Amino acid sequence: MVLRELQPYLLSLAGQFKAVLVTGPRQSGKTTLVRAAFPDRQYVSLEDPDERYLAEADPRRFLARFPDGAILDEVHRVPALFSYLQGLLDAERRPGRFILTGSQHLSLVEAVSQSLAGRVAVVTLLPFGYAELQAGGYDRPTLEETLFWGAYPPVFDQRIDPVAWYNAYLVTYVERDVRQLLNVRDLSLFQRFLSLCAGSVGQLLSTSRLGADCGVNHTTVRQWLGVLEASFVALLLRPHHANYRKRLVKTPKLYFWDTGLVTRLLGIEEPGQLLTHPLRGALFENWVLGELLKGRLHRGRRPNLFFWRSSAGLEVDLVAEGAGVVRGIEAKSGTTVASDWLVPLRQWTALAGTQADRPAIVHGGQGVRQVEGVSLLGWQEIPQLVAE
Repeated sequence: MVLRELQPYLLSLAGQFKAVLVTGPRQSGKTTLVRAAFPDRQYVSLEDPDERYLAEADPRRFLARFPDGAILDEVHRVPALFSYLQGLLDAERRPGRFILTGSQHLSLVEAVSQSLAGRVAVVTLLPFGYAELQAGGYDRPTLEETLFWGAYPPVFDQRIDPVAWYNAYLVTYVERDVRQLLNVRDLSLFQRFLSLCAGSVGQLLSTSRLGADCGVNHTTVRQWLGVLEASFVALLLRPHHANYRKRLVKTPKLYFWDTGLVTRLLGIEEPGQLLTHPLRGALFENWVLGELLKGRLHRGRRPNLFFWRSSAGLEVDLVAEGAGVVRGIEAKSGTTVASDWLVPLRQWTALAGTQADRPAIVHGGQGVRQVEGVSLLGWQEIPQLVAE
């Protein structure tokens, strides 16, 4: 079993807060993580119909079974429990009494903020980071395979064919989560919307274009994007707000949490197709963003990742902000380093002035070196960048 990078931080929070909520996408390994981190804690899954019925019908009796606390898995299935947990947690000062997990981020955080504010810490578990894949011996030998396989744990530890697994995941997601989060009458239309979003990965979000292509209005597109965000399928990367004496693009860019899911939505059947696919560069950019987000969230840090683009077209793929400095990061899927790769970072660094810190380029080649003050890292060395 792979030791998840989130585990030390999770254990630290459980020693400080009365409860901890682990949220994240379905099948990202939340149950495996909490059971490994708290092996002596009683475990209950609210996916079990009998347990869910008791929790809904008689929440006090349900919780009374766990005087020493418990792991309550998929707690979003019974949101009414949060109000009753509040009383139990207020009755004792003991930290780490309840460990909760759930897959619907926005609704869970809203419920927690209403009932358990100040009592529960919230962390996010995403699919494997590349360093975790390396540690488990699961890393793929080529960039194309890495993008194609994605990073969901079952694909690796259960040795399931990625095409078959992602097909099943999408069916389950659309049939279950979409129905729970949104009243979509025509599920095939939503599936088309998903595929259109995959085709827009790494691009500035255009709700009007997505709506026109899918045959729905602007409001519906916004609602559906909210569902994709709430269920950890897609994310919107916001532009960096610092002016740097340039007029800036204010529209977010659309990405997914996992490239394996994107390749399935695009109908890619095997890794070799990614060698010449028109979205290869966007998929690699998505992968780099995902790795940096995992590294930050799994260490308990705020994401603080943006992109920067002026109205004149000058763009830096990622801007990492923190501790009074900003760091420009470019993602290039090519294997041969070209001198023009350095141009956007040099121009942006000059504009950022003293705030700019150690620009970097992650590329599809190998090795680590410095060129004109820019760190060049091959894709397999991305754990070095994540750890900084």
